[in-house]
Amino acid sequence: MITALDHVQLAAPPGTEDALRAYYTGALGMTEIPKPPALAARGGCWFQAGTAQLHLGAEEGFTPSRKAHPALRVTGIHAYAQRLTERGAPVTWDHDLPGHHRFYSRDPAGNRIEFLEPHTPGTP
Repeated sequence: MITALDHVQLAAPPGTEDALRAYYTGALGMTEIPKPPALAARGGCWFQAGTAQLHLGAEEGFTPSRKAHPALRVTGIHAYAQRLTERGAPVTWDHDLPGHHRFYSRDPAGNRIEFLEPHTPGTP
């Protein structure tokens, strides 16, 4: 029986950890969590917000996926989008999911990230 999603693993080119830290902690407001020493030697970095964890692993020859992505549920999505835009991150709105406000962004390695917030009909 599956009880929860533990984390999502994304990849990034080796040496991009500082840019990833700036995006995930600075722009997204996540907290960096320590990797176990045996895994830290491989590069990359891990982040958490609430129970959501994103693990970024260093991968030689990395190419970002065009479509695959984690989806992060947020509150105050319009202010969140503005925060990302002000920090230079791309924001692309998508209005095709009924009952939700949502947009996509890309981290410094090019990983696609979805942000969504449920809304009730008739609310902006």
